[in-house]
Amino acid sequence: MSEAVIRIKFRLNGTMRQAEVLPHQTLTSLIREHFGLLGTKISCGEGECGACTVILDGKAVNSCIILAPEVDGRDVLTIEGLSTDGELHPIQKAFIDEGAVQCGFCTPGMIMSTKALLDEHPEPTEEMVREALAGNLCRCTGYHRIINAVMAASNSCKCGGKDCT
Repeated sequence: MSEAVIRIKFRLNGTMRQAEVLPHQTLTSLIREHFGLLGTKISCGEGECGACTVILDGKAVNSCIILAPEVDGRDVLTIEGLSTDGELHPIQKAFIDEGAVQCGFCTPGMIMSTKALLDEHPEPTEEMVREALAGNLCRCTGYHRIINAVMAASNSCKCGGKDCT
C-alpha cells in the first residue's frame, strides 16, 4: 500500500514552486532531495544543532523538524537564496572576512540565523547575537569570530552596504 502524497505550493528563494510530498517528509528532505539545494545541512535530525536552519516566513527555523506539508502557501529562504547575481550577501562576506567559516558545516545555518536576526534587529547587541545563535552549534568552537562576523555584517548593512534584505 502506497502512502498518499500531498501537493504543495510555496515560495522557495523568491520563486513559486510546487511539489508532491509525503505526510512525514521533512522540509530539509524536500529542499535537498527534491530541489537539490544542498547548502541546508542534515545533522542531528532533532532540531538541536541548527545546521538545517532556513527562514520560514521571516523566522529562523530548524527545517529538520518542519514537515514539508506545513510550508504550503508559505515563504522559505535557504542559504542559496541569499546571494544575488553571483555576489555574496553582506552576511556571507562578513563571515569570510572575519574568518568565521571554519570547517563550514554549521556556517549555512549560522548565516540564516544571522539573516533572521538582522532582518528583525538591524543593530543588535552582542547579547542579542549570542541569543539568536544559541540554537546553532559549532563543533569547531569558533564562536568569537562568528559573533564578530555578525556584528560586522550589522555594521555593513547600516553603513549602506549592499542590500541586506
